[in-house]
Amino acid sequence: MRKLIVQQWVTVDNIAAEEDGGLSFVSGEPFDDETTDDPFKNSLMSFVDSVDTMVLGATTYHMSTGYWPYAVEQGEYGEKLNNLAKVVVSSKLIDAPWGDFPAATVTRDPVATIRGLKEQSGRDIWLWGSLTLMRSLLGAGVVDEVRMLVCPASRGKGTRAFEDRRDLRLIEATSFDNGVVLLRYEIKG
Repeated sequence: MRKLIVQQWVTVDNIAAEEDGGLSFVSGEPFDDETTDDPFKNSLMSFVDSVDTMVLGATTYHMSTGYWPYAVEQGEYGEKLNNLAKVVVSSKLIDAPWGDFPAATVTRDPVATIRGLKEQSGRDIWLWGSLTLMRSLLGAGVVDEVRMLVCPASRGKGTRAFEDRRDLRLIEATSFDNGVVLLRYEIKG
């Protein structure tokens, strides 16, 4: 069965979005260079290769659609990301175009959609950002893994990735030369 994997960029103090909604703390995206032996880049590329579907909330979709479909400077990473099947969770959108790439499917029932996707054959499913949606899907019990990309920064204020009690089991902890630490957790219970 396919897994739903949440990925969040966070600060060391668990901030996933700054007070203005920004992500200025995100560091280590080396996609605009041709380095092929960078362990961080290789880790992110390996993750993108392990999924075939991306799920986004409506806000994350609106923040992303003006950049990612046209982000040629993101090289192979951007190309792979743009070619993933996409599902946008929204109660208002009718359609969700993605530049010249196939449009996203829009769903109003994310839990049923995720459960259906998990039953289909294919690679894993990636929930990209979308904090409100992440919390809803965690509450519904459909999230299998959380990947935290912890950046070497703190913000003190902003939106935290987790606001409730959650028991997790560490399955990987990897540090990179750029200061980012990848923490992979399985959801317990």
